[in-house]
Amino acid sequence: MDDGFPASRLFNQGYSYTYDDVIFLPHYIDFPTDSVQLSTKLSRNLNLSIPCVASPMDTVTESSMAVAMAALGGIAIVHSNNSASDQASIVRSAKSHRIPFVSDLIFKSPSDSISSIDDFGSSPCILITESGTRKSKLLGAITKSDWQVLNDKETRVSVYMAKSPVSAPSDYDFEQVAAYLAAKNLEFVPLVNEEDGEVVDVVTAAEVERIREFPKMGMPSVGPDGKFMVGVAIGTRELDKERLEHLVKAGANVVVLDSSQGNSIYQIEMIKYVKKTYPELDVIGGNVVTMYQAHNLIQAGVDGLRVGMGSGSICTTQEVCAVGRGQATAVYKVSSVAERSGVPVIADGGISNSGHIVKGLVLGASTVMMGSFLAGSNEAPGAYEYQGGCRIKKYRGMGSLEAMTKGSDARYLGDTAKLKIAQGVVGAVADKGSVLKFVPYAMQAVKQGFQDLGASSLQSAHELLRSGVLRLEVRTGAAQVEGGVHGLVSYEKKSF
Repeated sequence: MDDGFPASRLFNQGYSYTYDDVIFLPHYIDFPTDSVQLSTKLSRNLNLSIPCVASPMDTVTESSMAVAMAALGGIAIVHSNNSASDQASIVRSAKSHRIPFVSDLIFKSPSDSISSIDDFGSSPCILITESGTRKSKLLGAITKSDWQVLNDKETRVSVYMAKSPVSAPSDYDFEQVAAYLAAKNLEFVPLVNEEDGEVVDVVTAAEVERIREFPKMGMPSVGPDGKFMVGVAIGTRELDKERLEHLVKAGANVVVLDSSQGNSIYQIEMIKYVKKTYPELDVIGGNVVTMYQAHNLIQAGVDGLRVGMGSGSICTTQEVCAVGRGQATAVYKVSSVAERSGVPVIADGGISNSGHIVKGLVLGASTVMMGSFLAGSNEAPGAYEYQGGCRIKKYRGMGSLEAMTKGSDARYLGDTAKLKIAQGVVGAVADKGSVLKFVPYAMQAVKQGFQDLGASSLQSAHELLRSGVLRLEVRTGAAQVEGGVHGLVSYEKKSF
């Protein structure tokens, strides 16, 4: 019974397929959904509990996203569209945490005063330290209620602050902090690094209860140092060698060479430099979309490959430059070469739903890198705004002119060009809530997809695909319409 096509035949017909173009045919089920294991490799030497990577974009990944993704069992790659010291500071901040969120901390010195309730921002309290910064001894704390009952609101904070507030060690994990708050009957507790006295975070009892309502998190991504794993992006210029030195000292666990077209002499030389200078540090190369590109970077010594060119929702590379490849074809082709050398592949871009995650993984990727899927979340950088009654956050491509003005043009090898040509746009994404909530639901949907395929793990899915047991077909435009919601006057779509 010859039904559908094996991947080797489907992807060798000269067509560039996207995720929506193809569909897997169901296979045989002999295991429950919860038996599906999504543990995987990010690179040769780094393992993850879930196959999710946050993209190194300045509207996606900074410390909050890095902490949340590591807590879930994935990883985030901190963007490099900033100074080396700022990027290293983000890495240090993320690695100082053992809880799944980062609070906005407000600091003042004892001689300061609080002029407005706006000074508190979204923080439950203002922390008083010797210098008025996080990098000095904690002396006291002031809550909004403390300040609101004052008669003389211009007085110095040292007069009415709660001196020597109860604090907890910053290496406490989430459950330890929750237990500490309950045992002491506290509304909030500062977490302090016992080595240098630096205040790392403030955890409130309300925040603990909010997190407890989310789906249970899996095994966190923890490095050999016992801290959350954090990845970093760098470019391929000489100055990036100095940047990398700062990032390694900050504790970065993996480095991604961030380029829209990775098959260049600049990247090959940087790969060799990183492997020689930091032999214990895994380096991920890319972006690539062809077997030839992948072969060159594998020969140079990469520990992982990032696949995708022009497939992101805010990317216009294929439109502007007429270069790239449909993401489904790109992932399959690159993975078929990388698998022979034991190099894991990251499917970067084109992910807008859980079905796309399933397709990227089954077609050969070990992880998927997501930008728009995570943008708009609580953990993404930036402030929420309202547009047409909808709560949104800015989301921009690193090839947009706005991002390029901060330095991302080097990613497109355009930093020395006199004329800047955009390969991305600036847009907005609706508020998604916390990644701590929607990523676990997405992973459950992925497990159900794997069950329908008859694959109980990523490894078994890859074997089913390579052996030809798993079959695919191309969907017509009408089939794609039929496969989505259609024929209704109105509907409400909720994924969970």
